[in-house]
Amino acid sequence: MALSATLHCLTGCAIGEVAGVVIGTALGWSNGATIVLAIALAFLFGYSLTSWPLLRAGLAFATVVPIALASDTLSIATMEIVDNAIVLAIPGAMDAGVGNVLFWGSLAFALVLAGGVALPVNRWLLKRGKGHAAVHATGIHGGPPIPVVGAVTVAAAVFGTAVLLAEAF
Repeated sequence: MALSATLHCLTGCAIGEVAGVVIGTALGWSNGATIVLAIALAFLFGYSLTSWPLLRAGLAFATVVPIALASDTLSIATMEIVDNAIVLAIPGAMDAGVGNVLFWGSLAFALVLAGGVALPVNRWLLKRGKGHAAVHATGIHGGPPIPVVGAVTVAAAVFGTAVLLAEAF
């Protein structure tokens, strides 16, 4: 269940993070402004992926908001801290531009590592009946199939690692 919760959360984080970094980089924004946009979009998409199935099932918005906040906040925050710290730490990653393989490889690598750090966080939350347990308590689940997200995550890990190793050597 922790892996499922992490992959679900990673999907929203990745969509928002990638969109934010691409938009900020393409517009020539500073690293700080780009990261703020990426974080905001990661939270927006993460919460949205949790909320949409619940809203479609007929739950009231006022009921859905606390569920989304409880299920995703700590996981998204963990992923965003780790992801952005890694991307900033990789020399030239933020300045590489969207047409450069280093940009995409570092982003893929950072997102996968961020998901790995969030996995024990989600496991800890679930053991205490918190986090995605709030969504599971509704009996309503949505989002992309976990095997598909897992396969994309593995592909991103291989791609990101290969790019960073090629850059290093």
